[in-house]
Amino acid sequence: MEPMSVYILGCGSALPTRRHLPSAQVLSVRGKLFLIDCGEGTQLQFRHTHLNYNKILDVFISHLHGDHCFGLIGLISTMGMLGRHAPLTIHAPSELETLMRPHLDFFCNGLPYEVIFKSFNPATSSCIYEDRSLEVFTLPLNHRIQSAGFLFKEKPRDRHLIKEWLTFYDIPLREYPAIKAGADYITPEGETVPNAKLTKPATPNRSYAYVSDTTYHAPLIPLLKDVDLLYHEATFAEAERKRAKATFHSTAADAGRMAAAAGVKRLILGHFSARYHNESTLLDEAKAHFGAVELADEGLTFEI
Repeated sequence: MEPMSVYILGCGSALPTRRHLPSAQVLSVRGKLFLIDCGEGTQLQFRHTHLNYNKILDVFISHLHGDHCFGLIGLISTMGMLGRHAPLTIHAPSELETLMRPHLDFFCNGLPYEVIFKSFNPATSSCIYEDRSLEVFTLPLNHRIQSAGFLFKEKPRDRHLIKEWLTFYDIPLREYPAIKAGADYITPEGETVPNAKLTKPATPNRSYAYVSDTTYHAPLIPLLKDVDLLYHEATFAEAERKRAKATFHSTAADAGRMAAAAGVKRLILGHFSARYHNESTLLDEAKAHFGAVELADEGLTFEI
């Protein structure tokens, strides 16, 4: 199976620290790279992944707080200096283009590639990206300003052909696509060969959800149902619940409760407040509600 990997570039909250940088991560799907949020330090952290800048196809910006987008102008400039020619598409709330165009015109004049902004409505769940194998949906969140998470879902795959039975029935190549899609085969003599005899089940399609910044938000539960890997903000511990409520953020316990309610398979905690010198308390509080929890950290890679 082709790899599907999440590279953590930054998992801190608004204030950069010696331990954590603001939000940014890369999702690699079958060799295609998608950048999710782009806080300060993103391009420096990207260097440590040994991935290729110019293989970033699309950028997804959750909302217009600086710790999620202040790194964009530097990244765009660097891509130009490295000779990028393919267009770069940035999916974001509509205000981002208005804010960034003057900066691009001033700092990136003569850029050798096109920067395309595609806006989405953070208040609704909709498909904002699609290719042959992948769809990306927005996830409406509950934050101080309109904010959206992102759900990356592989499309269902074809069933696997069993070559021995294809040969036994002397099935022509032209019939293979229909059989892979689930059709039975009818022999020239009129015998129906059931698809289950000719194929094996398809490789399960995988999914990844990115949820930051938000309170515990019950409308997310059906949208996150059975997701393979969920990254959910865990800015505060329970001792700071009043602070979490006032700033429209989640506690680690909230993240654990969301993972349990949605029936996800694995949970990553991130977007940590600068007040924590380690996140063991956050991990313990999430585990009280959901067992399969891990902490994000710069440089970690999570395979799906």
